[in-house]
Amino acid sequence: MKRLLPTLRADQTSESLISVINTIQIAAKEISFRLHQGALAGVLGSTLDENIQGETQKKLDVVANQLLKTLLLESPNVHAVASEEEDSVVDSPNSGHYLVAFDPLDGSSNIDINGGVGTIFSILRKPEGEETSESMFLQPGKAQVAAGYVLYGPATMMVLTTGKAVRVYTLDQTVGEFLLTHEKAEIPKDTKEFAINMSNRRHWAEPIKAYINDLLEGKEGPRGKNFNMRWNAAMVSDVHRVISRGGLFTYPWDARKPKKPFKLRLMYEAAPMAMLVEKAGGKASDGYQRILDIVPEHIHQRVAVVLGSANEVDVCMEYHKKYPKPY
Repeated sequence: MKRLLPTLRADQTSESLISVINTIQIAAKEISFRLHQGALAGVLGSTLDENIQGETQKKLDVVANQLLKTLLLESPNVHAVASEEEDSVVDSPNSGHYLVAFDPLDGSSNIDINGGVGTIFSILRKPEGEETSESMFLQPGKAQVAAGYVLYGPATMMVLTTGKAVRVYTLDQTVGEFLLTHEKAEIPKDTKEFAINMSNRRHWAEPIKAYINDLLEGKEGPRGKNFNMRWNAAMVSDVHRVISRGGLFTYPWDARKPKKPFKLRLMYEAAPMAMLVEKAGGKASDGYQRILDIVPEHIHQRVAVVLGSANEVDVCMEYHKKYPKPY
């Protein structure tokens, strides 16, 4: 089987970008080891602290963030990093050409129940002539040069694109290497599966309420077919299912907190996942526009997300056109 780095070279990926991806895979292997040790590694449970998002941090959130940050800032090819767990951009002592944004441990509420969690990352080129500042990172998702995630499930898998095919690698624990296990992931255009947190139903705007209601009506409803609902409470797990066999994943606008109506972060979650989904033949929208076209206003910006099988995303967006925009 092919190893990760040789497949990137076969794609004529630059050595500097390969070096950054290699740094991420080194961190991922260490995070995977600590996760699979579980309570034996003393990384379960919560800390007494909150991150910049106001969320209680899990111990492994802190460990994963520190591992990625330390290793990436040591890379001669990285200029700065931005993390969901950091208040602001973190400078590198090096003058590399790349910026890396990451969610070190997506779905960390699943850690203590041995559920699926993951790392999401986005790689951008540093704009010419700019010094280190938050503004460097405020590029639309379509400017990404690479995006991917690592899923720490029964197997540890890395799903990655550098702008060409979406490839899937599996960590072979016997040799400690990510090996290519799926040459080209392709999302079916149609689906009968959707993923959404139904417990928030009463807080949604009318477009999503109407869309989901019609899905739940099944064969007897306007869609004329039965749908199954899946929900893993970790974006990485739910998007991995979409990339593996199709489906629709959405985390919509929510009326509970007017100043924080969205859950998912544009730079760390929505944009890299949108790049992967589009390169695999799917679509990704906030309900009104393509996610990869959104220019971030700040590094911790949140957005609504609808992504997955192309035809189903189109159907969902049609519902959004029928009702006034809630924000």
